[in-house]
Amino acid sequence: MSNSDELLGRHRAVMPSWLRLLYKHPIELVSGSGCWVTDSDGNDYLDFFGGILTTMTGHAVPEVVDAIRSQAGRILHSSTLYLIRPMVELAEKIASLSWIPDAKVFFVNSGSEANDTALMLCCAARRSNQVLAMRNSYHGRSFAAMAVTGNSSWSSSSLSPFQVSYLHGGDRLRGPFAGLSDQDHCRLAADDLRETLDTTTAGDVACLIAEPIQGVGGFVVPPDGLFGALKEVLDERGILFVADEVQTGWGRTGEHFWGYQAHSITPDLITFAKGLGNGLAMGGVVGRADLIDSVHVNSISTFGGNPLASAGALANLEYLLSHDLQSNAQRVGNLIFERLRSSVGHLPAIVDIRGKGLMIGVELVEPSTHKPDPTAATKVVEEARALGLLIGRGGLRGNVLRIAPPLSLNDTEAKEGTERLIAAVHAAAGKRVTEGSDAAQV
Repeated sequence: MSNSDELLGRHRAVMPSWLRLLYKHPIELVSGSGCWVTDSDGNDYLDFFGGILTTMTGHAVPEVVDAIRSQAGRILHSSTLYLIRPMVELAEKIASLSWIPDAKVFFVNSGSEANDTALMLCCAARRSNQVLAMRNSYHGRSFAAMAVTGNSSWSSSSLSPFQVSYLHGGDRLRGPFAGLSDQDHCRLAADDLRETLDTTTAGDVACLIAEPIQGVGGFVVPPDGLFGALKEVLDERGILFVADEVQTGWGRTGEHFWGYQAHSITPDLITFAKGLGNGLAMGGVVGRADLIDSVHVNSISTFGGNPLASAGALANLEYLLSHDLQSNAQRVGNLIFERLRSSVGHLPAIVDIRGKGLMIGVELVEPSTHKPDPTAATKVVEEARALGLLIGRGGLRGNVLRIAPPLSLNDTEAKEGTERLIAAVHAAAGKRVTEGSDAAQV
């Protein structure tokens, strides 16, 4: 029995049955360095999923580890009832990077809690519990975040603190706007928003919350400018816009620091988490000072922005900026895109290779019908693991490969990981790549 098999039995005995594990034979990751991880049985893997887009700068980055170790040796916790120097320093940096004038920041522990907070702020400011969200969206597992998630696979209850109306998203492959030009897509989406406001709401809507690129939904990339077109309508009616940047922030898309910047807008609030902490529990909301200050009751955060998480996140953000990992994400991401499109883009089972920077989705379908094929996606994920590559899986039907390495990925690692992925795709399709051959020729 392997170490992971023994731990799996104990896991199943005490953890919820709905706590999802990857792989037919789940693995335990025990160490990592840069873009590499090692499991409890001594197997090494290239990490192309980064703990669900969380390991942003890489595993065991010395500068980040040193900052965490130094802070841990002084004090771990005090709560927001006391001044916390690294929290203030981190907030100053995030406020300046948000491009929101006179921004303020509130720290929490996760993306779910960040979205909860943003929704609370908008509903309080607008005196309304009506909220707009996107179809196929995902905003977290808490009760409020789940209530604005437009994906039935992640919604365990129809009960909600909000009156939610869902808009057609930016899916260019499926749905009523599929196949349209970007201009027509944006125009019809804005028309749909106006009709939704007129027919399914009482008018005084609090906000629209949206991911610039849908993460769990399968890395669905809307046309650039879509949220700009929607925000014009929102502004006409005083409705706030929340950009959920939990997965798209910090330069992951390559071309921009925030996903919202592809739409030539400035949101009222930005929610963030995941990559900022690089594995530490760190999330938050940055936005207009009048919105952040709109709470007029007592409030604190026991753990949000605690000294340890703030010190680690600050070191992580400084590492990202000083090494220009945003530019690296764009450059290395382009290498992966080009190789995938030339090697497997022609396969009948692959209907789309999409994304930006180091946020890449590969959608698999049944070749004869173009129906989503989650079984094929599962096979590729398993084959990739067998070849020493970790990737994720998502999409409404679970048929999309999610590729999101740390932003520090270098050229050699990008090429090696991509070749492993290409081999996994062919292996899952029953086509083995012979040793020493070019995968593009198979």
